[in-house]
Amino acid sequence: MLTPSPGSFRVRWCFFPLALCASLPAAEPPAAARDWPSYLGDSARSHYSTLARIHRGNVAGLRVAWTFDTGEKGEFQSNNLVVDGVLYTATPGRHVVALDAATGRQRWRFDPKSENDETLGRRLRGVMHWADGEDRRIFSAGATRLYALDARTGQPVRSFGENGSIALGTGLRSEGNPAVAGLNTPGVLWRDLLIIGANVAENVPGAVRAFDARTGALRWVFHTIPRPGEPGGETWPADAWRTTGGASSWSGLSLDEQRGIVYAATETAGPDFWGGRRYGENLFANSLIALDARTGRRLWHHQLVHHDLWDMDLPAPPTLLTVKHGGRRIDAVAQGTKMGRLFVFNRETGEPLWPIHERAVPQSEIPGVRTWPTQPFQEKPAPLMRQIYSAEDVSDISPAARLHTTERLTRAGAFGSFPPLRWNETILFPGFDGGFEWGGSAADPDGVLYANLNEMPWIYQLVPTKREGTVIANAERQYLIHCGPCHRPDRTGDPANGIPSLVGLASRRTREEVARLLEQGIGRMPPLGAVPAVQRGAVLDHLFGVVGEAAAGSRKSKAAAKKNAVAGGDADDPPYTFGGFRRWLDAEGYPAIKPPWGTLNAVDLNTGELKWKVPLGEYKELTARGIPPTGTENYGGPVVTAGGLIFIGATADETIRAFDKDTGRVLWQASLPFGGNATPSTYEVAGRQYVVISAGGGKSGRPSGGIIVAFALPE
Repeated sequence: MLTPSPGSFRVRWCFFPLALCASLPAAEPPAAARDWPSYLGDSARSHYSTLARIHRGNVAGLRVAWTFDTGEKGEFQSNNLVVDGVLYTATPGRHVVALDAATGRQRWRFDPKSENDETLGRRLRGVMHWADGEDRRIFSAGATRLYALDARTGQPVRSFGENGSIALGTGLRSEGNPAVAGLNTPGVLWRDLLIIGANVAENVPGAVRAFDARTGALRWVFHTIPRPGEPGGETWPADAWRTTGGASSWSGLSLDEQRGIVYAATETAGPDFWGGRRYGENLFANSLIALDARTGRRLWHHQLVHHDLWDMDLPAPPTLLTVKHGGRRIDAVAQGTKMGRLFVFNRETGEPLWPIHERAVPQSEIPGVRTWPTQPFQEKPAPLMRQIYSAEDVSDISPAARLHTTERLTRAGAFGSFPPLRWNETILFPGFDGGFEWGGSAADPDGVLYANLNEMPWIYQLVPTKREGTVIANAERQYLIHCGPCHRPDRTGDPANGIPSLVGLASRRTREEVARLLEQGIGRMPPLGAVPAVQRGAVLDHLFGVVGEAAAGSRKSKAAAKKNAVAGGDADDPPYTFGGFRRWLDAEGYPAIKPPWGTLNAVDLNTGELKWKVPLGEYKELTARGIPPTGTENYGGPVVTAGGLIFIGATADETIRAFDKDTGRVLWQASLPFGGNATPSTYEVAGRQYVVISAGGGKSGRPSGGIIVAFALPE
């Protein structure tokens, strides 16, 4: 009897000579198993492949099989689909490209600007494939429209929507003014329904919507900020749906195809850091929601952050898997959070597999501003990262870093993920980028979940919109409210992480160009088309140095300008704004905390226990100084295979790695031309298994590009 290696068929007995038996070809997997047909592998978002031709015993032999240069550069985050030997991807500039999956040769390319002259933006994490007989379509987002393309030719399907596309804001407002919205994460397809979330500005209410995959007609809407009479409305002030936005599902959806249940993970309500007009628990923001795929009817939900004032969106699609719990098999859904916590529920009933308790959290120190008194904490699994920055966590990579971090910790203090609202800066840890990130988690049939996490401290600070009791001029105030959280109050931005400086903007762009970018959005900046034109005009005045009545007079009468100058803008403007997203780095540019800074984790969800944790990523210059591998900030998720392997890029060291899924030991690694800040895919063509990843970099201050790299064993 032969002992098969992973990837071979099992030989129970054989009448032929042993050598002949050993030479028999491995059984071909079914066609569906050879593909990577959906975002993150399948509609369950399991990141799992049954392919095993590449396994623990031969993975060290992987070599580059082909590369494809998109000719663009940026945050190339696309998880590549492969269907019937064709690879479909979204480029850094939101073009859609179809390639021969065995060679990388281009078959067709679609540019959304050929249909609509829009600023396309970046960060499109993939496309969607749908088929009904010979009708095969690719769905992809431009700036504000969703396109249906013929999968064979890349040409728009003119019978879909309005000559081949629909507005992504459809169904977000029930009144006459249409919403402006985008999409950066693919939705799910169930039968003839295309189900998506949206990227929305903070004053546009979110929703999960289903469209007819053939015609583009809107089939149903679930409002994540309830309308009058809808469940959850009691957790908001009256008419909050008219004045509040957000709570959308930007991070993606999952689907139980057999049961017809869609699972949505939602973000905070807007504005992210000001809750004065939305005090309450704010359902269904920051929630895991189970919806009937047929109708959009809510089946169950769990809110994982109440009245969020810290931008603690649920950052990734839920992961569906099957576990053994309480002596029986349970189909479960697992949701990771930016706080590094993992909540697990019965997929059908919503019952938690382990108890969840409400615990008191620090309260606001700003008079008149209220935070919710408690937040939910799960008993198991234990958090996958440290939950507060303590004196034991000061950096130890150098004496200077230790001194710097000790001093700032003493001065600022740390309160974990729910710090009190205060004017002084506070260390936020876990931070704004996790914990868990948008790359999501992988799960194998044994009930083990694999997740990469960040352990990066950030600085949290609120900035008053009055100075010494005097209201800040309206132009600056509107900038602080709408742009300051990302571009910072001083306009310096965060160029190393894709947020450009706005200092000297007037010398680089015209006012008209910037006005269009504000209205349509670009990159990670959502469209502000729903923000009143007067407020957008005030932002432009601040950016272009226009002051006083002349600025307001370009939009209003002098009398109105005088009133505006006295009032300092709209009466409902918040009394403070966010002080900007600031990673806390030491003087050398490394995270200002003791390593690890990024980890890969395996959690047995049958028991709720951690199996292993290893650093993910390496700074070679620190290793050369005798410092053990620290891990790095990481973006993009893992893939787990029947060959016993975990493939992941994600790190700030331009490397893709294969880990043993049982031990966390690195079995193979290869350099990438740019950071692999995308979830890999694996597929098979003509009996050869490939692992492919989008390499675009652009995160963590690293170089950016736009190259797809495919690996395979030598032929």
